[in-house]
Amino acid sequence: MKEATGELNMTVAVVVGIAGLAAFFYFTVWPSIRNNMNRTTNCSEAICDKCSSSNCKTVSCCNKEDVDPTTKGCKTQKFECVYKG
Repeated sequence: MKEATGELNMTVAVVVGIAGLAAFFYFTVWPSIRNNMNRTTNCSEAICDKCSSSNCKTVSCCNKEDVDPTTKGCKTQKFECVYKG
């Protein structure tokens, strides 16, 4: 009986440890991964300004839905994307 109790205690410890690791991943690592994926998706589908200098690293962009048809520029929302020359 003592061996069965020891195995049960070890099983509980492993389950609690795995739950702790999963919670750590979900609350600390996953938000940054999700934000990076969203940013990458937004930049791949964005309308971006032309680069005006020779050493552009980022350009100002906006979503397709935010483009003003008359001026071909962004109405409101702008965000920075890596320049893909």
